[in-house]
Amino acid sequence: MSAAAAILVVAAYVGGSLPLGYWAGRLRGIDIREHGSGNTGATNVWRVLGRRVGVPVLVGDLLKGLVPTLVGLDIAGPGVAVVAGAAAVAGHTFPVLLRFGGGKGVATSAGVVLALTPLHAVGLALLFVVVLWLFRYVSLASMVTATLYPVAAIATGEPWPVVAFGAVAAVGIIARHRANIGRLRAGTEARTSRFGRGAAAGGAL
Repeated sequence: MSAAAAILVVAAYVGGSLPLGYWAGRLRGIDIREHGSGNTGATNVWRVLGRRVGVPVLVGDLLKGLVPTLVGLDIAGPGVAVVAGAAAVAGHTFPVLLRFGGGKGVATSAGVVLALTPLHAVGLALLFVVVLWLFRYVSLASMVTATLYPVAAIATGEPWPVVAFGAVAAVGIIARHRANIGRLRAGTEARTSRFGRGAAAGGAL
Protein backbone atom coordinates (compact mmCIF):
# COMPACT_ATOMS: atom_id res chain seq x y z
CA MET A 1 0.00 0.00 0.00
CA SER A 2 1.33 3.41 -0.95
CA ALA A 3 1.81 6.24 1.51
CA ALA A 4 -1.15 8.10 -0.01
CA ALA A 5 -3.36 5.06 0.40
CA ALA A 6 -2.25 4.57 4.01
CA ILE A 7 -3.00 8.21 4.81
CA LEU A 8 -6.43 7.82 3.21
CA VAL A 9 -7.26 4.78 5.35
CA VAL A 10 -6.24 6.56 8.56
CA ALA A 11 -8.19 9.65 7.53
CA ALA A 12 -11.22 7.48 6.73
CA TYR A 13 -11.19 6.00 10.22
CA VAL A 14 -10.81 9.43 11.82
CA GLY A 15 -13.61 10.85 9.66
CA GLY A 16 -15.82 7.87 10.43
CA SER A 17 -15.16 8.40 14.13
CA LEU A 18 -16.69 11.88 14.11
CA PRO A 19 -19.74 11.30 16.37
CA LEU A 20 -22.32 13.35 14.49
CA GLY A 21 -25.27 11.87 16.34
CA TYR A 22 -23.65 12.47 19.71
CA TRP A 23 -22.84 16.07 18.81
CA ALA A 24 -26.37 16.63 17.53
CA GLY A 25 -27.69 15.49 20.90
CA ARG A 26 -25.25 17.66 22.82
CA LEU A 27 -26.38 20.71 20.85
CA ARG A 28 -29.85 20.00 22.24
CA GLY A 29 -28.69 19.39 25.77
CA ILE A 30 -28.79 15.59 25.89
CA ASP A 31 -26.41 12.66 25.64
CA ILE A 32 -28.01 10.55 22.90
CA ARG A 33 -26.35 7.46 24.40
CA GLU A 34 -28.69 7.78 27.40
CA HIS A 35 -31.85 7.74 25.29
CA GLY A 36 -33.63 5.32 22.96
CA SER A 37 -31.43 2.43 21.90
CA GLY A 38 -28.33 4.05 23.38
CA ASN A 39 -26.28 4.24 20.19
CA THR A 40 -25.26 7.33 18.24
CA GLY A 41 -26.57 6.32 14.81
CA ALA A 42 -29.05 8.28 12.73
CA THR A 43 -32.10 6.13 13.49
CA ASN A 44 -31.74 6.62 17.22
CA VAL A 45 -31.19 10.34 16.71
CA TRP A 46 -34.30 10.44 14.52
CA ARG A 47 -36.38 8.58 17.09
CA VAL A 48 -35.26 10.71 20.00
CA LEU A 49 -34.85 14.16 18.44
CA GLY A 50 -37.07 13.99 15.39
CA ARG A 51 -36.69 14.12 11.61
CA ARG A 52 -35.10 17.57 11.37
CA VAL A 53 -32.13 16.35 13.36
CA GLY A 54 -32.13 12.74 12.19
CA VAL A 55 -31.98 13.45 8.44
CA PRO A 56 -28.82 15.61 8.56
CA VAL A 57 -27.13 13.04 10.80
CA LEU A 58 -28.16 10.28 8.35
CA VAL A 59 -26.68 12.20 5.41
CA GLY A 60 -23.49 12.89 7.36
CA ASP A 61 -23.09 9.25 8.35
CA LEU A 62 -23.58 8.19 4.73
CA LEU A 63 -20.97 10.68 3.54
CA LYS A 64 -18.47 9.22 6.02
CA GLY A 65 -18.42 6.07 3.88
CA LEU A 66 -19.01 7.61 0.46
CA VAL A 67 -16.22 10.19 0.37
CA PRO A 68 -13.17 8.09 1.34
CA THR A 69 -14.34 5.24 -0.86
CA LEU A 70 -14.64 7.53 -3.88
CA VAL A 71 -11.19 8.94 -3.16
CA GLY A 72 -9.81 5.40 -2.89
CA LEU A 73 -11.31 4.46 -6.25
CA ASP A 74 -9.75 7.57 -7.79
CA ILE A 75 -6.25 7.08 -6.47
CA ALA A 76 -5.78 3.31 -6.39
CA GLY A 77 -8.80 1.22 -7.42
CA PRO A 78 -11.32 -0.99 -5.65
CA GLY A 79 -8.89 -2.68 -3.25
CA VAL A 80 -7.83 0.53 -1.51
CA ALA A 81 -11.34 1.94 -1.84
CA VAL A 82 -12.76 -1.03 0.06
CA VAL A 83 -10.14 -0.75 2.81
CA ALA A 84 -10.83 2.99 3.16
CA GLY A 85 -14.58 2.38 3.25
CA ALA A 86 -14.19 -0.37 5.82
CA ALA A 87 -12.03 1.95 7.94
CA ALA A 88 -14.79 4.57 7.83
CA VAL A 89 -17.39 2.01 8.93
CA ALA A 90 -15.08 0.86 11.72
CA GLY A 91 -14.64 4.46 12.83
CA HIS A 92 -18.38 5.07 12.89
CA THR A 93 -19.07 1.85 14.78
CA PHE A 94 -16.09 2.07 17.15
CA PRO A 95 -15.23 5.80 17.42
CA VAL A 96 -12.15 6.52 19.45
CA LEU A 97 -13.68 9.83 20.56
CA LEU A 98 -16.51 7.98 22.35
CA ARG A 99 -14.48 5.11 23.79
CA PHE A 100 -15.42 2.88 20.84
CA GLY A 101 -19.18 3.05 21.38
CA GLY A 102 -20.87 4.34 18.20
CA GLY A 103 -23.57 3.47 15.70
CA LYS A 104 -24.38 0.23 13.93
CA GLY A 105 -22.71 1.03 10.61
CA VAL A 106 -25.70 0.80 8.28
CA ALA A 107 -25.69 4.34 6.86
CA THR A 108 -21.90 4.50 6.58
CA SER A 109 -21.82 1.09 4.89
CA ALA A 110 -24.51 2.36 2.51
CA GLY A 111 -22.21 5.21 1.57
CA VAL A 112 -19.46 2.72 0.76
CA VAL A 113 -21.85 0.67 -1.37
CA LEU A 114 -23.03 3.80 -3.18
CA ALA A 115 -19.44 4.58 -4.14
CA LEU A 116 -18.46 1.02 -5.09
CA THR A 117 -21.59 -0.16 -6.89
CA PRO A 118 -24.16 2.62 -7.34
CA LEU A 119 -26.67 0.43 -9.18
CA HIS A 120 -26.67 -2.04 -6.32
CA ALA A 121 -27.11 0.86 -3.92
CA VAL A 122 -30.24 1.99 -5.74
CA GLY A 123 -31.67 -1.53 -5.76
CA LEU A 124 -30.90 -2.06 -2.10
CA ALA A 125 -32.44 1.29 -1.21
CA LEU A 126 -35.66 0.23 -2.95
CA LEU A 127 -35.56 -3.12 -1.15
CA PHE A 128 -35.03 -1.31 2.16
CA VAL A 129 -38.10 0.83 1.52
CA VAL A 130 -40.22 -2.20 0.56
CA VAL A 131 -39.24 -4.20 3.65
CA LEU A 132 -39.74 -1.15 5.84
CA TRP A 133 -43.17 -0.50 4.30
CA LEU A 134 -44.25 -4.12 4.73
CA PHE A 135 -43.00 -4.70 8.26
CA ARG A 136 -42.23 -1.21 9.63
CA TYR A 137 -39.00 -2.30 11.30
CA VAL A 138 -35.88 -0.29 10.42
CA SER A 139 -33.68 -2.95 11.98
CA LEU A 140 -35.19 -5.74 9.86
CA ALA A 141 -34.88 -3.70 6.66
CA SER A 142 -31.26 -2.93 7.52
CA MET A 143 -30.34 -6.57 8.11
CA VAL A 144 -32.15 -7.85 5.01
CA THR A 145 -30.45 -5.38 2.68
CA ALA A 146 -27.05 -5.92 4.32
CA THR A 147 -27.37 -9.68 3.90
CA LEU A 148 -28.40 -9.49 0.25
CA TYR A 149 -25.64 -7.12 -0.85
CA PRO A 150 -22.80 -9.69 -0.97
CA VAL A 151 -25.15 -12.12 -2.71
CA ALA A 152 -25.93 -9.50 -5.35
CA ALA A 153 -22.25 -8.61 -5.69
CA ILE A 154 -21.35 -12.26 -6.36
CA ALA A 155 -24.23 -12.68 -8.81
CA THR A 156 -23.13 -9.67 -10.85
CA GLY A 157 -19.43 -10.56 -10.89
CA GLU A 158 -18.09 -7.72 -8.74
CA PRO A 159 -14.37 -7.81 -7.81
CA TRP A 160 -13.51 -9.92 -4.78
CA PRO A 161 -12.70 -6.90 -2.55
CA VAL A 162 -16.26 -5.65 -3.06
CA VAL A 163 -17.71 -9.08 -2.25
CA ALA A 164 -15.47 -9.32 0.81
CA PHE A 165 -16.58 -5.91 2.05
CA GLY A 166 -20.22 -6.86 1.59
CA ALA A 167 -19.80 -10.11 3.51
CA VAL A 168 -17.89 -8.56 6.40
CA ALA A 169 -20.26 -5.59 6.58
CA ALA A 170 -23.28 -7.91 6.66
CA VAL A 171 -21.82 -9.95 9.51
CA GLY A 172 -20.93 -6.79 11.42
CA ILE A 173 -24.35 -5.19 10.93
CA ILE A 174 -26.17 -8.32 12.07
CA ALA A 175 -23.87 -8.64 15.08
CA ARG A 176 -24.55 -5.02 16.04
CA HIS A 177 -28.29 -5.74 15.84
CA ARG A 178 -28.28 -8.53 18.43
CA ALA A 179 -30.52 -6.57 20.78
CA ASN A 180 -32.88 -5.72 17.92
CA ILE A 181 -33.10 -9.39 16.96
CA GLY A 182 -34.07 -10.20 20.52
CA ARG A 183 -36.77 -7.54 20.48
CA LEU A 184 -38.05 -8.71 17.09
CA ARG A 185 -38.42 -12.23 18.46
CA ALA A 186 -40.16 -10.91 21.55
CA GLY A 187 -42.45 -8.61 19.55
CA THR A 188 -41.22 -5.49 21.35
CA GLU A 189 -39.12 -3.86 18.62
CA ALA A 190 -40.14 -0.25 17.86
CA ARG A 191 -41.91 0.31 14.54
CA THR A 192 -41.51 3.28 12.22
CA SER A 193 -44.92 4.61 13.22
CA ARG A 194 -43.34 5.50 16.56
CA PHE A 195 -40.64 7.74 15.10
CA GLY A 196 -40.38 11.21 16.57
CA ARG A 197 -39.72 12.82 19.90
CA GLY A 198 -39.93 10.43 22.81
CA ALA A 199 -40.26 7.27 20.72
CA ALA A 200 -39.08 3.95 22.08
CA ALA A 201 -35.72 2.24 21.59
CA GLY A 202 -34.61 0.33 18.55
CA GLY A 203 -32.31 2.52 16.47
CA ALA A 204 -30.53 0.72 13.67
CA LEU A 205 -28.23 3.06 11.85
